[in-house]
Amino acid sequence: MPGSVLKAGARKLITENMPRIVVVSLVYVFAGTLLAWLLFSFPKSVSFNMQDINARLASGEIPGFRLLYTGFRPIGDILAVLLFLLQPILDIGFISYCVKVNRHQKTELKDLLNGFLFVFKVISIFIVTTVFVFLWSMLFIIPGIVASYKYRLAYYILLDDPQKSALVCIAESTRLMHGRKLDLLILDLSFLGWYALDLLIIMLIPLPFALPLVSIWLSPYVGLTRAAFYESQIANVAV
Repeated sequence: MPGSVLKAGARKLITENMPRIVVVSLVYVFAGTLLAWLLFSFPKSVSFNMQDINARLASGEIPGFRLLYTGFRPIGDILAVLLFLLQPILDIGFISYCVKVNRHQKTELKDLLNGFLFVFKVISIFIVTTVFVFLWSMLFIIPGIVASYKYRLAYYILLDDPQKSALVCIAESTRLMHGRKLDLLILDLSFLGWYALDLLIIMLIPLPFALPLVSIWLSPYVGLTRAAFYESQIANVAV
């Protein structure tokens, strides 16, 4: 199914589900922005006293390890990791909402919490795919991009069958995306102008937490389009 058709269907669904879909998107965008703000607000584990280091280097002294590594904050690090892992859980909740809207099923705001129903599998998929993409990226940037698109449907597969393991979801995503990775990449690139507008507004109109206003519209637009892409893929396999 052409990307233009998928996007037109997404816009129609947004219109049909107003204003609830905007409220859900606002909560999702605000929660994600707050997570990012909290994550970057934590102090770094390793701090460098650059003024002292430069002074010692100028005098010919080589700074010791104790000077370079001046502080380790395990509680802050643990909280930062937990916040980092909350994002994919929040993402799959929004994916769940978009899939339901696309299928004309009953939706609720609490759908955003659906990721907590199988939190360990969500985190497992996130960690495994991140590691795989990183390893492929070490070869070159293009293999890393290709790998990331191979695994893009893993969350959708988990939502449809929570009994499946993380590795099975990843393997099935790879199979579904065979020959369609470029199609999804082109579809994603078609939203590039919207992302640029969102960034421009953030830069021109500074707000608390730098709330991305355009994303309140863009998130369901992209989410519903990708949900429709997934539906087209499983329909093709069924045929």
